[in-house]
Amino acid sequence: MMQKPDIGAMIFHHTGDSHVIELPFIGEKTLPGPWYIPGTHIDVSPTKHVVFMLLAAFLVWLTIWWGGRQVDRRHREGKAPGGIGAAVEAMVLFVRNDVAIASIGHGGEVFAPYILTLFFFILYCNLLGLLPWGAAATGNIAVTAGLALTAFLTIEISGFRTLGPKGYLKTIVMVPPGMKGIGAVIMAIIMTPVELIGKLVKPFALTLRLFANMTAGHFVILVLLGLIFVFGTAPAVIRYGVVAGSVALTLFMMFLELLVAFLQAYIFALLTSVFIGLMRHEH
Repeated sequence: MMQKPDIGAMIFHHTGDSHVIELPFIGEKTLPGPWYIPGTHIDVSPTKHVVFMLLAAFLVWLTIWWGGRQVDRRHREGKAPGGIGAAVEAMVLFVRNDVAIASIGHGGEVFAPYILTLFFFILYCNLLGLLPWGAAATGNIAVTAGLALTAFLTIEISGFRTLGPKGYLKTIVMVPPGMKGIGAVIMAIIMTPVELIGKLVKPFALTLRLFANMTAGHFVILVLLGLIFVFGTAPAVIRYGVVAGSVALTLFMMFLELLVAFLQAYIFALLTSVFIGLMRHEH
């Protein structure tokens, strides 16, 4: 009797990080390592998600470089951008003008390169997870936490530079305008922990939102495909019906995940811009 596959193990094998990568028509290959930091037991050897992050970073550079060349060539010819150049230019202008500058406000153009990098990097990480033999690095909470950490540092450092030490301190020790004396002291004692928690909640929310959305989609797709194997020994009518339904729902989820890939990149870039703007224009 044929043994049913372990659907749970298959799901966690696909969504989890490991030192093994799947290559088309070759199979699984073990990545080099372990590589330890001298004098420590910290392993810094590459993993599957690290490889796909490097690939995503390369694709970001290639997209901007190729799109920029196309736009520059068309401009020299006196023509409007077309093809890939026009698509890249439209996306860049949208993120720059309608996300970064519109949300951050005055001085937002300084942060546009960072917001654009976030958007395209997260987008490619998401899309690579939809390819055969691919993996979504944004389905790793350590990756999303790292991205949120860069946002947190950008938010706080830009706020400190814009508001100055005294103005930045007011974003932590909050006292309502006009309140003095013992009332001001009580409010400062009550509100300071609240403000500090608020600063930490923003990157925490960015971390969990991206991680949960990208992981949940892959779980649903793999569970739907796993139903084919679960009903592998059922009567033919039921088996064929499950296969047809599973494939149809999987295709629907794949199209939905394609939308989610763009949506989550947009949301992460938008919320980061909003948080930067709120900090820089605290008044």
